[in-house]
Amino acid sequence: MPTPPPTARRLLFPRGSWEERTRLTDVLRKETTGGVLLLVLTVVALVWANLPGGSYEDVRQFHLGPAALHLNLSIEHWAADGLLAIFFFVTGLELKKEFVAGDLRSPRAAALPIAAALGGMAVPALLFVLVNVLHPDAPEGALVGWATPTATDIAFALGILAVVGSHLPSGLRTFLLTLAVVDDLLGITVIAIFYTEQVNWLPLLLALVTLVAFTVAVQLRVRAWWLLVPLALATWGLVHASGIHATVAGVLLGLVVPVLRSEKNGGPDAGPGLSEHFEHVWRPLSTGFAVPVFALFSAGVAIGGASGFAAAMKDSVALGVIAGLVLGKPIGIVATTWIVSKVTKAELDENLRWIDVLGMAMLAGMGFTVSLLIGSLAFGEGTAAGEHVTLGVLVGSAASAVLAAVVLSTRNRVYRRIEIEEGVDADGNGIPDVYER
Repeated sequence: MPTPPPTARRLLFPRGSWEERTRLTDVLRKETTGGVLLLVLTVVALVWANLPGGSYEDVRQFHLGPAALHLNLSIEHWAADGLLAIFFFVTGLELKKEFVAGDLRSPRAAALPIAAALGGMAVPALLFVLVNVLHPDAPEGALVGWATPTATDIAFALGILAVVGSHLPSGLRTFLLTLAVVDDLLGITVIAIFYTEQVNWLPLLLALVTLVAFTVAVQLRVRAWWLLVPLALATWGLVHASGIHATVAGVLLGLVVPVLRSEKNGGPDAGPGLSEHFEHVWRPLSTGFAVPVFALFSAGVAIGGASGFAAAMKDSVALGVIAGLVLGKPIGIVATTWIVSKVTKAELDENLRWIDVLGMAMLAGMGFTVSLLIGSLAFGEGTAAGEHVTLGVLVGSAASAVLAAVVLSTRNRVYRRIEIEEGVDADGNGIPDVYER
């Protein structure tokens, strides 16, 4: 009597197809370079902000731009509202490509990173609220910063990953990248809903007109920069004038770009689509310029020596951010992943352990870019709470990086073995089912 075939096991972090792993490796390499620049300019910002003379604030608060268009903004605002729109445009491109043509086009495969991103936002927000409710000296209005520790900075996280976890299995890396992208999208949604004080409807309606025009152009596979760039800039400027944070325009513009080639141009099998073309053009500008410059003009905070640092670390706002990033992120992500595994009856790969999930979740506690953005929107510029929240983001991100490095480095020998096993598939045959083996 023949032996029945073994039942396929459902895995939490499947290896994925060869094409997707190759694309992911390219993305990680670019993001890692950006992470190094981000780290360098963050250090420059901290040193510059603590030099005597106040030159850092003079430059950061220097205004330029046409006042008639409501664009006479400080350098800091141009970095946060303008340059970060490029970052979120690339985020929109990446997110759409993952769910249209990537390994996450399967709803079952996409469910885990989406659920983990939600858990990784909810628990940090809850911890921030608890710290500020229970702290006896919490400043008035501290709860407005509840969303600050909910974000993940993928460039910083991948920079650390390149040093201490370069052999991390492709399934975990894909999960981390996708979680961070979903995290950023949810973060910008939070900004649009909770940190918009007043909406001017006429500019917003006009922004919809220019967005529709941009959408029609890209759906027709138009690549002419002289048409697309003015439409994108007009959409960005009108969204800014509407009172909604202008980075929202970047995400929307990225999400409307088609991922697959049209049938007229050979269909999906004829090569990369317009989304990938735009990503190749704009990702280097995002990771190599936009995000590092934002860090330069957002991460600088006058610490005031050891006494100033100690005073800031007693502030409930800074403590809430640190607790959210260092504890809330890994707790939320690991707990949600465990719940999903029980509900779906999915298992870890035989080579992986839950400590691997914990190390990866700790990396997600590096909430730099979007956390700084939300903190500045919540508490304003030049306020004591604003400076303390910035310091909290820096300390929390640094602590998350150190803890993740300790955990992941202890498992590098296992990761190297898994990498060799994955290399067996290097002939490009791929894995038939990205969710089951």
